[in-house]
Amino acid sequence: MTDKYKPKHIPSIKGTKDILPDEARKWQKVEASAKRIFELYGYREIRTPVFEATELFEKGTGETSDIVIKEMYTFTDKGGRSLTLRPEYTPSVVRAIIENRLNLKPQPMRFYFMGPMFRYDKPQKGRYRQFHQIDIEVFGEEDPAIDAEIVQMADFFLKNLKVKDTKIVVNSVGCKECRPSYLKKLKAAAEKEKRRLCENCRRKMATNPLRIFDCKIEGCRDTAKNFPKITDSLCVECETHFHQFCSFLDLFGITYEIDPRLVRGIDYYTKTTFEIVTSKLGAQDAILGGGRYDEMMKDFGGPDICGIGFAMGMERLLDIVPGEEDKQEFVYVVCMGEEAKGAGMKLAKRMREAGRETLIEYRERSLKNQMARANKLEASWVLIVGEDEVKRGKYQLKNMKSGEQIEEAEENILKIIRDKSF
Repeated sequence: MTDKYKPKHIPSIKGTKDILPDEARKWQKVEASAKRIFELYGYREIRTPVFEATELFEKGTGETSDIVIKEMYTFTDKGGRSLTLRPEYTPSVVRAIIENRLNLKPQPMRFYFMGPMFRYDKPQKGRYRQFHQIDIEVFGEEDPAIDAEIVQMADFFLKNLKVKDTKIVVNSVGCKECRPSYLKKLKAAAEKEKRRLCENCRRKMATNPLRIFDCKIEGCRDTAKNFPKITDSLCVECETHFHQFCSFLDLFGITYEIDPRLVRGIDYYTKTTFEIVTSKLGAQDAILGGGRYDEMMKDFGGPDICGIGFAMGMERLLDIVPGEEDKQEFVYVVCMGEEAKGAGMKLAKRMREAGRETLIEYRERSLKNQMARANKLEASWVLIVGEDEVKRGKYQLKNMKSGEQIEEAEENILKIIRDKSF
């Protein structure tokens, strides 16, 4: 075939990543741990569509946030409706609660979710344009005890994965009562230092001065250290809530740091904000982050119900989860001849029904090549089925770790593998 007629290879889209089988094992381990731990705390899984009406994210995430301004994947469908691939999860779950009237059901509104998100962000290590998040959301519980329990649950989850060298950072960003006066002070301070701020921060001064604290440019960060602290401008309610939140963290024995400049990158937060960071991820050091969004449900036209939650990026989390996934034990069935293949297929079916991973590869190979293949795949056991074995009703079973090999009847093979008796 000439190059002219050779099929063209179509590469993956920039900012996306294939999750190959060996790596997927590690993903499954993390996901299983998340499901197990979150359900210990009374959370239940919720799944929503991968795309929503664009106005859902504009309203929920905030028109001044970088996500809405620069990063959303938005398109017009054939019906002329503007749709967006979800850039984050909270607006979708708020919509689902209102639409399905989940607030009228007796179950606690505690949800978790795992799945892909989409943002047109600069691809770099641990950051992709299609990425994956683990999210938790709680609605209808305004006691600061739930804020502390969520942080403790996140810490427990990371410890369960043996993630070390983490730090918990907390803050309060106030509410609609006390934040406006603080924003005036912040804007006035930023105006005085305008020449030392980057162009993006100068733009944020007019739209949402809190976003200045999100800037990653060192000069802007140094300048912002001298700006007024929001913790000095909290109303009585927000100050009380924050002190109680911290006292409950103390109750759990959680070590944390208060950072008055922790505002998070989304507009809807009120009162509590928090992050868990690590020294192992470079400049982008947050493993997870979240906070309270008490006005969001009401702003969406739903009942006046408070909310709180967090999100963590799976790709970045997997970069710091230590160790390799333990190899899955499995049986490799070697078949010699057509009659033996039929018998081997029946044996494999029986072992799978008993919960044992079993592999037959339907390719013509010699006994030697099949044994070499089983060794290369790191099979735990090899079950050899030949014409003579079929006639006698006994099969050769080899323990690949010890090298021992025995001959046994079908009814005993499963028991031997289960008990690892040789």
